[in-house]
Amino acid sequence: MAETESFDAVVLGSGEAGKYMAWHLGKAGQRVAVVEGRYLGGSCPNIACLPSKNIIHGAAVAHTVATAAAFGTHATGFAVSMREVQARRRAMVDGLIALHRERFAAAGNELVWGHGRFVGERTLEVALPGGGVRRLRGDRVFLDLGAFATVPDLPGLVAAAPLTHVELLEIETLPAHLLVLGGGYIALELAQAMRRLGAAVTVVERAGRLLPREDPDIADEMRSMLAAEGIACITDADVQRVSGRSGGSVSLHGTAGGRVLEVTGSHLLVALGKAPNTAGIGLEEAGVALTPAGHVRVNERLETTADAVWAMGDCAGSPAFTHMSFEDFRIVRDNLAGGDRVTTGRQVPYCLFTEPEMARVGLNETEARQQGIAYRLATLPAAAILRTRTTGETRGRLKALVGADDRILGFTALAPHAGELLPPVQLAMAAGLPYRAVERLVVAHPTYAEGLVGLFGAVPQPG
Repeated sequence: MAETESFDAVVLGSGEAGKYMAWHLGKAGQRVAVVEGRYLGGSCPNIACLPSKNIIHGAAVAHTVATAAAFGTHATGFAVSMREVQARRRAMVDGLIALHRERFAAAGNELVWGHGRFVGERTLEVALPGGGVRRLRGDRVFLDLGAFATVPDLPGLVAAAPLTHVELLEIETLPAHLLVLGGGYIALELAQAMRRLGAAVTVVERAGRLLPREDPDIADEMRSMLAAEGIACITDADVQRVSGRSGGSVSLHGTAGGRVLEVTGSHLLVALGKAPNTAGIGLEEAGVALTPAGHVRVNERLETTADAVWAMGDCAGSPAFTHMSFEDFRIVRDNLAGGDRVTTGRQVPYCLFTEPEMARVGLNETEARQQGIAYRLATLPAAAILRTRTTGETRGRLKALVGADDRILGFTALAPHAGELLPPVQLAMAAGLPYRAVERLVVAHPTYAEGLVGLFGAVPQPG
């Protein structure tokens, strides 16, 4: 049996929350071991957020060149090289990994590569890649286990060897025809990117519309925008089986809207959500309980059922965004310093990185109605933002929900750079300011943010 090594803290997983906790504690002089099985820095810099946005930007450049004639520029000899697109992504990822190594070293953290499994209270054994085991014990333990893309138990699906976002972001040969199973954020971002890079794309969604958690008008406009780029969208689809193999010829069989569905493509992307990486690591040996969905059970301070063990990010059931994992870190960090911060009631900003982007914070109309919350609705077409007239990006809209007390209940934007419009609204919401605090801003002209002035200037007055 390996000798037990003692640390002030052991961090299992080097994702967003885990790495910031390790850096914070290390800089404070604590001895910290960080256990990582594969991706230094977690999924965001390696296989998810940043790599996908790198590909998306490359696709946007291709789209700009392909549509350049509309701007009086006539491109000749235009071609997309997926190998070069991927080389750019890999260079970015390599740079990010190097940056992470520097930050772990600067914090004095000890990186332990291998698969960690708990064998007792705040104690785990790490199977090292080259053989052998290290046994680590922390006075405090922080879990940042992340999540993985799920592949449902559908007849023929596993045998079809479908792609998840991880494999698609590595592909060096453009699919002739990509089938996308799912109509959520990851599905639509990658569907548009692959289409702009030159693939035929069909999106198949089981709900009655794309983006089923968003308002119908936003979802319908998104579908129309994607269709204008040549993306086929099939909704209300009940896929009952899959035949063939992704990378050659693969087909989805079932019904859609009561009619027979059979669609064939060259590749299949499954984008139907994620599940937490909590199985098979001995959490029960550490006294860490799970929820029925497999997340680590935590309270509002992100404390687990085991003493001096915290869980953060996707594995704790937090909203599955890197920015929310970072907020988890800040909550735990502040509480360790004597604070009393909780996860309940916090803002959750959403951003879909299609072009145009879709961004939201607070309630949308669908949620307000479901919860019986009265609101006043203001809307503004993207075309009313004069900056969009200069770029030709006039499709989309802004929406705001305002309560009886003039406070902002929610904001949604389907517009160019929509994600950049969130912070002023978030600040007003967090401070409890009336909507006129945004409407009375003097905003530089011509910017996309001018749309906030027009939107909140259109809030109906109480009748």
